[in-house]
Amino acid sequence: MIGAGALTTVQDLGRPGWAHLGVPRAGALDAPAAALANRLVGNPPESALLETVLGGLTVRNAGPGRWAALTGGGAGPAFWWAAGAELRVPEPTYGVRTYLAVAGGIAVAPVLGSRSTDTLAWVGPPRVVDGTTLPLGEPAAEPRALDVPAVRRPGGLRVLPGPRADWFASLDPLVTGVWTVRPDSDRIGLRLDGPPLERVREGELPSEGMVLGAVQVPPNGQPIVFLADHPTTGGYPVIAVVRPDDLWQCAQARPGERVRFLRASRG
Repeated sequence: MIGAGALTTVQDLGRPGWAHLGVPRAGALDAPAAALANRLVGNPPESALLETVLGGLTVRNAGPGRWAALTGGGAGPAFWWAAGAELRVPEPTYGVRTYLAVAGGIAVAPVLGSRSTDTLAWVGPPRVVDGTTLPLGEPAAEPRALDVPAVRRPGGLRVLPGPRADWFASLDPLVTGVWTVRPDSDRIGLRLDGPPLERVREGELPSEGMVLGAVQVPPNGQPIVFLADHPTTGGYPVIAVVRPDDLWQCAQARPGERVRFLRASRG
């Protein structure tokens, strides 16, 4: 590892099933982009890869040549990464996060069944820093000559009413408001600024379980969408929950961009 960029972590499908012990699920924030990168180089879906923020990652291949792929804020075909060659991940053309998959996958030791780094409790592999050396597994299959990803158009975050929607008059202020992504958004949550959501109930909740995509509303009325490294419990009311297949948009929303919420059917 020559340069780790702003934030680079090892991620895979995550470690769901440990919330009862207070361990977040982690995993690639833009799951479709990570899955595409692994497919392009012939890796199984559970293979680990690198997630990096706003480019700047520079790595050298210290082993034999391998197939590699970059996805996220712009995708392309798999390419041959020659032995000894340096690879620099550019700033994405759109979005925030880029995924680097290498044939064989990142073969760091799994923790609780996953190679994902959780940035809340730092369970899993440590953050990738300058000088880090990462082992690679054996390639499993040939790269895919052609893979057409699904069309990715950020059309808004579809939500269903949350378990504490009755703490608010309705979902209308959430779905009609104009929300701006805050700079302190991260793998834990997408933090938004906009017209404060007002409660119709006073007091506070005892801590209760939180789910991926929960839209939690703290006392300042500004919603937070919980992402892969979210805490497993929380004491603020959850007004809504974002559909899982829309969460990739949160991974690629840049500070200052606008985000919309849309009502979703239960189908």
